[in-house]
Amino acid sequence: MGKGTRFTEQIGIEYPIICGAMYPCSNPELVAAASEGGGIAILQPVSMTYVHGWDLREGIRYMRTLTDKPIGFNALIEKGSKKYFDRMSEWIDIALDEGIRFFVTSLGKPDWVCERVHAKGGYVYHDVTNRKHALKGLECGADGLICVNNRAGGHLGDLSAAELYAELSDLDVPLICAGGIGSELELAEVMEIGYDGVQMGTRFIATTECNTPEDYKEAIVEAGEEDIVWTNRISGVPISVIKSENWKQENSWLMRKLLRSRFKHSARMLLNLKSVTKLRRLSKGGSASTSSKKQYLSAGKSVETIHSIESATTIMRNLGESLED
Repeated sequence: MGKGTRFTEQIGIEYPIICGAMYPCSNPELVAAASEGGGIAILQPVSMTYVHGWDLREGIRYMRTLTDKPIGFNALIEKGSKKYFDRMSEWIDIALDEGIRFFVTSLGKPDWVCERVHAKGGYVYHDVTNRKHALKGLECGADGLICVNNRAGGHLGDLSAAELYAELSDLDVPLICAGGIGSELELAEVMEIGYDGVQMGTRFIATTECNTPEDYKEAIVEAGEEDIVWTNRISGVPISVIKSENWKQENSWLMRKLLRSRFKHSARMLLNLKSVTKLRRLSKGGSASTSSKKQYLSAGKSVETIHSIESATTIMRNLGESLED
């Protein structure tokens, strides 16, 4: 099985593997280290600026001191406040100015992102969970699709990797499998299905370069597939997490009401802010036991095959080299 695919040819990378954007885990050192391994990692601008404290342009330039390999950009383009849209628009322009040419769009219509990125010779892949969203993304000009299945960490889909591929394989664009990949075994299985590449998130949290609390990483290593559940309490939509002592699936009745109202974007922002504040406090000396036992730690079912904390560069390289065997 060769490592070259339509995806690697478009993006100019060695291995068809994406280290996905993770809120709030995508610190610049992690992004740079994963890209250095021969795949491509995606920076998450909200994480970069609000969580890790970087000016976006300065953060990108800092990553360039750590690697000269391609880096991608995650654009969350759901309709929200004008202030948020203007900020994301500005961030996209900065990323293009700094030479980033691979963009992953999530939520919303990516037509305006595609227009800007294509004008600079870049590529846009759109997150989808079904054919309806895939067709809308392609109508807007997306060059490929990130196919989020029911084993993903973070926001997850309803279909298995095989079901989603069968639903989208006739669209004649690169398809990237997102969800349930933690080792060379799962990587080989989804590439055999026919995908042009994979996106992995959970595996890259359990790395030396990720600056999330150590007990979050340890919780991933110790968890099995049966420990992964979902909750609405982080962002208002289903997110996969490691089951903890205080795990609850649904929000309070008041928050559920707000999430169905015209204030839903503000309600989601409030939920996200609460989760980030807790992680910040833990990373600055909070109780180690609190994180893994009390908090909502996002992770996918790939925890089943994650057994160690290693360098993101080493993980990326080992995964890529396994495709050559």
